[in-house]
Amino acid sequence: MLTKLARILPNRQMACLLSVSALLAISALPASAEETNTEAVLKAPDGFEECKLQLQEKAIAAGVSAQTAQEVMTKVQHIERVIELDRRQPEFTTTFADYLNRRVNDARVTKGRELIQEHSALLARVTEETGVPAPYLVSFWGLETNFGSYFGKMSVPDSLTTLACDARRSTFFTEQLIAALRIIDEGAIPADQMEGSWAGAMGHVQFMPTVFLKHAVDADGDGRRDLWNSLPDAMMSAGKFLQSMNWDGDYRWGREVLLPENFDYSLADGRRLELGKWRELGITDAFGKPLAREDITAALIVPAGHQGPAFLAYHNFKVIMGWNRSEFYAIAVGHLADRIAGAGLLQNPPPEDTPALSRDTVLELQAALNERGYDAGKPDGITGPATRSAIRKYQHDNGMIADGFPGEALLDSLQMSGS
Repeated sequence: MLTKLARILPNRQMACLLSVSALLAISALPASAEETNTEAVLKAPDGFEECKLQLQEKAIAAGVSAQTAQEVMTKVQHIERVIELDRRQPEFTTTFADYLNRRVNDARVTKGRELIQEHSALLARVTEETGVPAPYLVSFWGLETNFGSYFGKMSVPDSLTTLACDARRSTFFTEQLIAALRIIDEGAIPADQMEGSWAGAMGHVQFMPTVFLKHAVDADGDGRRDLWNSLPDAMMSAGKFLQSMNWDGDYRWGREVLLPENFDYSLADGRRLELGKWRELGITDAFGKPLAREDITAALIVPAGHQGPAFLAYHNFKVIMGWNRSEFYAIAVGHLADRIAGAGLLQNPPPEDTPALSRDTVLELQAALNERGYDAGKPDGITGPATRSAIRKYQHDNGMIADGFPGEALLDSLQMSGS
């Protein structure tokens, strides 16, 4: 494991990791109000009982035993709160500073370091078998369930059946429900103990049922794949999942970098260039030192625009995105892993005074860009790749720093208030 860590951090930071001791205690996060077990089960909508029977038949046809399908589906209840959460659209988008600071903090870093020491043998075994270093495994664990302190309190069969009987994403959640029934059928966990998030994510590392079926393993040798009560099963399963997406054990996720003055931010559009090319463009590491001459490619990411931190994202960044399709999430996993392994704070932290844009503002922004011939895609209130690309093109054409970030200068140029 230590050989792998040497690729993550410089020697002086490795020494810090080896000598780190527990300094603080972390308190478990309170149960989210969105996922408590006190949610009211309202009267099921018309057709719910018929839908349950159809799902039961589909499960049996897919190989679930008739006994399991009948026993579970007979007891399933409709959870109106699940539909509310699925429909909910947050009023404001989350800024990168808020997202990162909530997830990567001193308490979580300290707890992660404690757990690496406590479970060193297990984590070394996972690293040996999968190539994923311990700090990353612990980082995923920390972000998903605050190191196992909160798995979610909703019945997975109830949640998935409720969503499968709803028209919006019925096909996806039908597949997840059948997978959950197969997990119960194999004896991994009794149906009445299968609890998770409102969308059906389960256990220490919050696997969806289909991911569980494909990647969960019995690492403790008790004959069951138990991601709720067996940390060996959970950690090895996480490692196997990342390995299946071609995790590269020789390199880190990416790194914070410094950009030269007058840098062309239009290059931060997802393109991947050789590390040597980024070096030629004047990019240095976070401490101003030249980038290493490694035969790898990287993409430049500026999640808070030109006034915030910049990162070069390597292959493993894409692997993390395979777990959760969010750049914010992937950066948080990588940065938390670095901190757990001994690294310090970002050299250029994201500005905390950047206002969060409301979804209505983003919708207005997308419409304004489309009207001016900059294709932001169908307005949806989410600043995704298409919107950022449109912003970059508009900024470039209007003499602005083309960082793809919806800052005040952009909104003023488009005569928007930003409220």
